[in-house]
Amino acid sequence: MFQSVLASLNEGFLRTLEIFGLTLLGAFPLGLVIVFGSTSQLRPLRYVVKFIVWVVRGTPLMLQLLIIYYGPGLILGNNWWGSSSSGRFTAAIIAFVINYACYFSEIYRGGIEGVPKGQSEAGQVLGMTKRQIFSRVILLQVIKRIVPPMGNEIITLVKDTSLARVIAVYEIIWSGQTFIKSTGIIWPLFFTGVYYLLFSGILTILLGRLEKKLNFFRV
Repeated sequence: MFQSVLASLNEGFLRTLEIFGLTLLGAFPLGLVIVFGSTSQLRPLRYVVKFIVWVVRGTPLMLQLLIIYYGPGLILGNNWWGSSSSGRFTAAIIAFVINYACYFSEIYRGGIEGVPKGQSEAGQVLGMTKRQIFSRVILLQVIKRIVPPMGNEIITLVKDTSLARVIAVYEIIWSGQTFIKSTGIIWPLFFTGVYYLLFSGILTILLGRLEKKLNFFRV
């Protein structure tokens, strides 16, 4: 019994890792795009982007998953995601990416605005272009500032991946629940906590080491 439970949990955890990795892969760059929009000199664009960020950050991720997956079918009468597991998984990834990109954008914005403007002005005096100023002067300081809050969001994402089951995406919590329904045993569901704790612990160690490596750059 234990081996079959472990095999099922490992399979669910691999899907959890997949959701986690794809979310970060999409949310990191999309967050930068959003922050450029929210700080744009074009007022209409800035207001629209800020409104979207406000809505995404102000509503539960579970609700966003339900809207993104079921919304097209209810509004357009045609659910383009389909009923297959791949369609549900794609919808979940899109929901996670949009949600975390909005949170990341605010962290990016705080890091960029936290760098003294005098440093950008000094770069201009030295004849540096805007791109050179950002890449050589601003970027390292931004990274130093955003690592702690970004780390908190990444750890939160580990646990939020369990929300994918609301649209029937198979992940580790789902695999643990199946044993309650099929055999009546509950310990596999509690055992999923070990996976989350170990994964979060490894990420905490890695993020801590990253912060130490950036200590040479004082801000």
